[in-house]
Amino acid sequence: MTLPVSGASPSDSVNTRTPGGLGDYLRKALVIADVEVRKLRHDPSELLMRAVQPVLWMVVFGEVFSRTRAIPTGDLPYLDFLAPGIIAQSAMFVAIFGGMSIIWERDLGIVHKFLVSPTPRTALALGKSVAGGVRALSQAIIVYILALIMGVHLNWNPLNLLAVAAIVVLGAVVFTSFSLIIALLVKTRERFVGIGQILTMPFFFASSAIYPLSVMPTWLEILARVNPLTYQVDALRVLMINGSVGSHPLWIDFAVLISAAAVLTFIAGKLYPRAAT
Repeated sequence: MTLPVSGASPSDSVNTRTPGGLGDYLRKALVIADVEVRKLRHDPSELLMRAVQPVLWMVVFGEVFSRTRAIPTGDLPYLDFLAPGIIAQSAMFVAIFGGMSIIWERDLGIVHKFLVSPTPRTALALGKSVAGGVRALSQAIIVYILALIMGVHLNWNPLNLLAVAAIVVLGAVVFTSFSLIIALLVKTRERFVGIGQILTMPFFFASSAIYPLSVMPTWLEILARVNPLTYQVDALRVLMINGSVGSHPLWIDFAVLISAAAVLTFIAGKLYPRAAT
C-alpha cells in the first residue's frame, strides 16, 4: 500500500508494504519522517522565524550575563556555558509544536489514510518525532554559527559533532512525542497552542540550560533532575565545549533521553487512533 506525500506528485508516493520485522518497522517510520520533512521544502520560513528567539537569547541574554558574571559557571565562560542550553531550548521549542500536524491532518482527512495503512501506530508517532529532530538540527546549525562568531570555544572533533547531532535529534524526538500526546488529547488547535506555550517556559527554566544545578533551590533542582531537557543540555555541554565537564556521565544522559523517547513514543502510538475521532 502506498502513502501519498503531502504536496508531492503521485510519482512521489512511497510504498510501505515491505517484509516484516524491525527493519520493516524502522523503514515505515522513516517513510513518515520523509513525508513530514518534505513539507519544509514548501515553507521553510517557519524554521527561519523560530531562529530569531535563540539568536536573541545568545546575543542579548548571553552578552549581558557574561558581563555581569551573575551566574557562577566555574572556569567556563558564560557564553560557552549558555550555547548548548540555547541549542536544546531552540530544538525543544520547534519540537513542542510538532503535534500540530496531527490536528491539521485530521481536519484534512489525511490521518484516516495513515490509520488504514499497515504501518504500526508507534511507527507513525516515531516518524513524526524523527521529522521533528530534522527540524531541530536546522536550529542547532544556526546556533553553532552564531556561537562561532561570538567566540565560543567549540569542539570540532567530527565524532563529537555526530554525537551532538544525535543528541539534538534524540531530544527533539522526546519533546515531539510529548507534543503528539498533547495534540491527541486536546484535539483542537487553540487548546494545543495554549498548552504548548504554557509548557515551554517551565521546561526551559526548570533545567540547567541557563544556570547550573548547583545554584538552584532544592525544589527546582528536583524538578530539573526529572526534566529530560537537563540531560540533553548536559550531554551537549560535554560534547560541544572544550573543557566542559558534565553533571552526569554521558551514558546516563543518553540512557535518560532514549528511555523517555521510547516511553513517550509508545504512549503516542497507543493514543494515535484518537486522531481520527
